Amino acid sequence: MSTTAPPSGPVAALNAAAAAFIARYNDSKARLPGDTHARAEAAALLAEHGLPGPREEAWRYTSLRPFAETPFAPSVPAEPPASLLARIPAIEGTRLVFVDGRFHSELSGVPRGIRVTTGEPALGRIARPATEKLVALNTMLAEDGAAIHVPAGIDGGTIILVSIATGHSIGFHPRHAVVLAAGAKLTVLDLALGDGEYLHNPVISFEIAEGATASHLRIQDEGEGAFHLSTAYAEVAADATYDSFALTLGARLARMEVHARLAGERAAAHLNAAQLLGNTRSGDGQHADFTTVVAHDAPNTASRQTVKNVLTGRSRGVFQGKIEVARIAQKTDGYQMNQALLLSAEAEMNSKPQLEIYADDVKCSHGATVGALDGDQLFYLRSRGVPEAEARAILVRAFLSEALDPIGHDQARGAMEAAIAGWWDRHTI
Repeated sequence: MSTTAPPSGPVAALNAAAAAFIARYNDSKARLPGDTHARAEAAALLAEHGLPGPREEAWRYTSLRPFAETPFAPSVPAEPPASLLARIPAIEGTRLVFVDGRFHSELSGVPRGIRVTTGEPALGRIARPATEKLVALNTMLAEDGAAIHVPAGIDGGTIILVSIATGHSIGFHPRHAVVLAAGAKLTVLDLALGDGEYLHNPVISFEIAEGATASHLRIQDEGEGAFHLSTAYAEVAADATYDSFALTLGARLARMEVHARLAGERAAAHLNAAQLLGNTRSGDGQHADFTTVVAHDAPNTASRQTVKNVLTGRSRGVFQGKIEVARIAQKTDGYQMNQALLLSAEAEMNSKPQLEIYADDVKCSHGATVGALDGDQLFYLRSRGVPEAEARAILVRAFLSEALDPIGHDQARGAMEAAIAGWWDRHTI
């Protein structure tokens, strides 16, 4: 009598992981807050299409197999350790703290002049679970999130949106939505910290009305065994701006997706990022993916992307940037540049900038460079008595400074620089 072995490989692992997440949803759906119809619809989408796999072009360079082969239990209420709380930067503004995906009121403040609600997922209007499978997973299992509304003409100051992960082998899916009325302003410092092995799958959306400005600054410094899979959306109206910067330092496997739509004339989006990757203490190389799609859907719109990667050890970086220009979007000005420093013979960079243009009066360009530190510059510093490790650090910091320059919030930039210094202390370059 012969038996047939169960299917194996990445597709089988992804299918099994999707089935496990759906089973968890079925066990808990009666207790989950918020829109039950949206959750059921997302579960049906996930059951039909599964999780992103190797046959999908958008996931060509990033395999979710390690994530699929790791079981994640639902999170339970927990108190964060002092060591993680100490890593929250001292920045003027209102803290909204989520611990293992749940709002922690005692660690959070109450903002003035703007409206914030918590206690259930803030699904928002512009997220697309039908086309982004991890957003469908988030929609199905999200338990909490922040809905932030800034009234017309109000400067909402700074919100420090903190996610802290305390447990091992848990998964959580926070869902946030930010709405800025006409002429409003807001800075969101989005900070992800944690210890251990876990799944953090957040989704955040920004609806930015005419003449409003949103700054979305992210520091991802998760535990070295973590899986960070985040998706951000921005819809930008006429004369409005979405200004984004993402710093990736932590996690075993990280992917940040940004989908920005420039919907009104003279709308602008700046999607800058930096990745610093190396080996974990176990010797495995980190993998980080920064993927963006900017849709120019109105005339006279502008987008800028500068992405810097510093890769050591056996780490692997990915940049995929796509600029889509609709036929109506004449006078579009789009630019993207990816530059990577490989500080190890075993490090790897995959870069895929793309332009998809249907208008005929545009100014769009893209480029990518991958290389090592300049030997002449290194020799110059060494010849003047600078130790090799310090000389390499000076050159890498100079390389990163261009990416940090556009950050107009001084305290947030200081927090970025402090986070980079902390990464430096943990790695040898």
